[in-house]
Amino acid sequence: MTDVLPDTAPAPGGPVDTSSPRRGLTVATGLAGLSLDAMASVAYGPESIVLVLAAAGSAGLGMTLPVTVAIVVLLTVLIASYRQVIAAFPNGGGAYAVARAHLGHRTGLVAAASLIVDYVLNVAVSIAAGVAALTSAIPALLPYTVWICLAVLLGITALNLAGIRESARAFMAPTAVFVVGVLVVIVAGLLRSEPAVAGTAATTVTSARTIGILLLLKAFSSGCSALTGVEAIANAVPSFEQPRVRKAQRAEVALGVLLGVMLLGLATLIGKFAIHPVDGTTVLSQLTAAALGHGIAYYIVQFDTVVLLALAANTSYGGLPTLAKILAEDNCLPHRFAVATPRQVYRYGVLALGISSAVLLIAANGNMNALVPLFAIGVFVGFTIAQAGMVRHWLGDHVHGWRWRLALNGFGAVLTLVAAIVTTAMKFTSGAWLIVFVLPLLVLVMERIRKQYNRIDGCRGTGCLPAPPRATGTVIVVPVSEVSELSREALSAALSLGHDIVAVHVCLPGENTTVFTKAWEAWHPEVRLEIIDAGDCSVGAPVARYVRDNFDGRRKVVLIAEVDPPAGWGRLLPSHRSDELERQLRRLPDTVVCHLRVQPA
Repeated sequence: MTDVLPDTAPAPGGPVDTSSPRRGLTVATGLAGLSLDAMASVAYGPESIVLVLAAAGSAGLGMTLPVTVAIVVLLTVLIASYRQVIAAFPNGGGAYAVARAHLGHRTGLVAAASLIVDYVLNVAVSIAAGVAALTSAIPALLPYTVWICLAVLLGITALNLAGIRESARAFMAPTAVFVVGVLVVIVAGLLRSEPAVAGTAATTVTSARTIGILLLLKAFSSGCSALTGVEAIANAVPSFEQPRVRKAQRAEVALGVLLGVMLLGLATLIGKFAIHPVDGTTVLSQLTAAALGHGIAYYIVQFDTVVLLALAANTSYGGLPTLAKILAEDNCLPHRFAVATPRQVYRYGVLALGISSAVLLIAANGNMNALVPLFAIGVFVGFTIAQAGMVRHWLGDHVHGWRWRLALNGFGAVLTLVAAIVTTAMKFTSGAWLIVFVLPLLVLVMERIRKQYNRIDGCRGTGCLPAPPRATGTVIVVPVSEVSELSREALSAALSLGHDIVAVHVCLPGENTTVFTKAWEAWHPEVRLEIIDAGDCSVGAPVARYVRDNFDGRRKVVLIAEVDPPAGWGRLLPSHRSDELERQLRRLPDTVVCHLRVQPA
């Protein structure tokens, strides 16, 4: 996952709110609140390497540690580079902010598209990995993997729609238990001469292949999924307490050290205990059992892994809706993505994230290893754009030490670009083609939305000084279905708005208009009545046709009266003909539709 945007962070590139009474993040709480994606990747990153290298048998698995060392070297470069991003962009914003500032609008959209893809994949992968840890501990749940994944996703989505937001301090306990648990597994495993529990499950059978450069590159690209989330801290610098930049940089370095130690330690144990892929059991589960046995410590690590992965998935719900809000404010997504509920929840972003993740989980049958190959491509696109933007930044800002900073970010850009190309090439037939297709499609859609909003702004005359407003002839049309108290309320409201009023009654098939006409004449409301034929049994089309054909050159106000039903299931009872009327009338020029809601006694 990339570029988590917490609730306390302002829009990328925006001013930092120093007046907020809320206490900022420390190094420890910053790690807990912003590094869940990166920490959780330990649960599936090493497994991705093992799954590829197992194709070459024991000799291939012996290359797990060298491949992991290469990934940790890349991690070191990224951590050093993102320390520079933190210093140069203390207002946060991540790859999107850097690209928007230095590489242009379209490159910014590419960065945003990669973030959107990574947010969705983070939810799907984290939930699938968490459920895999659960089914490894309780194999009886394995047949229900997809349903468990969807249940977890539904719960997280519902909580976020309800506005349940946790502080970073609430994440400290599970994060600390997970990190300590993994470190205990590493230390205990290194001290053991043989595994505490011998493997009894059947290993995944693959056709043996020789160890070649392509196999190693594929293993490297799969293991790079462990690098997701290392830039999240750089995006949320404003959330830290003063001095923000220094504390964010320290948290970034601490994340790199912990992640590197865990990856190298687990890779060492994989080689020591000759861990192989096993159906229904994760690599982390095998390592934990080999180091600690099947006692209480094993279940603590497994269940905390489930919790941490669920929390890692939850961070996307703070990130994507906020990113969607920023894009909506930039006219790159529909403006409804920028509308918040009273609980400050961006509902449409939350729903879009939940639905997209559900589609991925169902398509992958809840299989973590089917989703991980899609993960790292968008991450490296964001990495490369951020580093390239920083190169442009240092070329225009010759601060002290700008040359070595330029060299560092330039080297990082080249390295991540190569990693992106390798990852795409190695995973293309494993599903990476989907990401290669989706990224430009998202950019194209956002460009089209932006052009459409520009066209709408042109029609609105935005930025121009309009002529003085003037009154025009207005007619008020009131659809009436019967002589009733509701009709009285409607005509009373119309008389309050103007003097030229026409009541319209649509004669439905089989209706006796004589009865309605006599009731109207007996009531004698002093308002002209027009009776029109429904024709196609609808109400909206005949009223719209009448308004269009009879009042050319005048402003039309159509007043629709309806009883406001009580809350709950009572809202299903009305006929909703008012909705049909509005759908037809809003297509007409110079027509205003007014709704009069009458409360029941």
